[in-house]
Amino acid sequence: MLNRRDFVKQAALIGASATTSSTLFAYAGAPNDKVVIGVMGTNSRGAFLAKTFAKLPNVEIGYVCDPDATVLARTISEIEKLTGKKPQGFSDIRRMLEKKDFDGLAIAAPDHWHTPAAILGLQAGKNIYVEKPCSHNPREGELLVAASNKYKKLVQMGSQRRTFGNVRDMIARLHAGAIGRVYFARAWYVNNRKSIGKSKSVAVPSTLDFDLWQGPAPRREYRDNLIHYNWHWFWHWGTGEALNNGTHELDVARWGLGVDYPTQVVSAGGRFQFDDDWETPDTQTITFNFPNNTACSWEGRSCNGYPSEGSGRGVVFYGEKGTLVYPGSNSYKIFDGANKLVVEVKDNTPYDPGNTVSPTEQLDGQHLLNFCEAIRGNEPLNAPILEGHKSTLLPQLGNIAYRVGRSLRCDASNGHILNDTEAMKLWSRAYARGWEVVV
Repeated sequence: MLNRRDFVKQAALIGASATTSSTLFAYAGAPNDKVVIGVMGTNSRGAFLAKTFAKLPNVEIGYVCDPDATVLARTISEIEKLTGKKPQGFSDIRRMLEKKDFDGLAIAAPDHWHTPAAILGLQAGKNIYVEKPCSHNPREGELLVAASNKYKKLVQMGSQRRTFGNVRDMIARLHAGAIGRVYFARAWYVNNRKSIGKSKSVAVPSTLDFDLWQGPAPRREYRDNLIHYNWHWFWHWGTGEALNNGTHELDVARWGLGVDYPTQVVSAGGRFQFDDDWETPDTQTITFNFPNNTACSWEGRSCNGYPSEGSGRGVVFYGEKGTLVYPGSNSYKIFDGANKLVVEVKDNTPYDPGNTVSPTEQLDGQHLLNFCEAIRGNEPLNAPILEGHKSTLLPQLGNIAYRVGRSLRCDASNGHILNDTEAMKLWSRAYARGWEVVV
């Protein structure tokens, strides 16, 4: 079993082979138990996950799945070039899950697929790595937690900062009282996204199985500004910037504050920058109150990238004796009550907050390594699904408050919305016939 020092030391080597794609990551004492991974959704982030898994010691990409034949062929070629072994490709996740000889399913498909695919994977006996957000709506998050417990398999969410060494140390310092009692956290994410324009109905590309792409979502016609990224900004498939990126910072904020479910949620914002098809807010603030006399906020600006605290994303923790500034990567600063810098932990890992595929590329592999080590029985998961659900629920509640246009009161034991029938209608969603999510 790897101890923490050896784990961090080995994981720090991730990315060293990035300049020579034919060279796998080199580790001292590489584990002997081979882990075979199947990846669903291999455009962009999914392709990155497949290649990063493939570079880990004794990890093999056995299968890849994508309904876009062009994307699928490209990923197969990239993995074969990287490892010398060609993974088998599928367009339908159900057919891939019929294969018995792989251990983990990594899901990087659009948000509406995350929980349905994860539960199908659990039912097929697979351990699950699901990208954030772990669910499209709160009910799905609850179902995924229940499925993980029922089928007794691992489920890790892609909240990779829970594995970054300096971030783990930062949270430990917070919990040990480095700035006294922490009572407020301010989180943010900004970008300079462009307009997606006004769409028109067009023929589905011949290489795309749009029926499989939609999967569990009720059917809509194909539009020319939807695929492969802009689905994020449509409620039917996506969850907006609050879950696309806010999930990361709110996870760190919740972790640092030591809280679970909120008692009150307020949100304001809108689509302000452009007049186009984008449905979710491009500018949004969400504020949460928690039962232990603490609060946190998140600010998202999708179309104005002016940074806060010198960074495009991050969290500031405010305590009775000082302040801790976390700029979203693997470093942090602590200031005392007189605003004097007393601790600065630096990290030289390259970080690009504008990179939508992997802004912390060399660090992300640590989280994938943790997942594989957990499958081998050598490490506990750093981001188990119950924690992932709690963190995903925060921006989901923020989006619900935004959509109904009022403050929400919530049950501190589970996050459920109290005395608001209209808001609770957004707790779940309708599914295409035959795709209903059942644990």
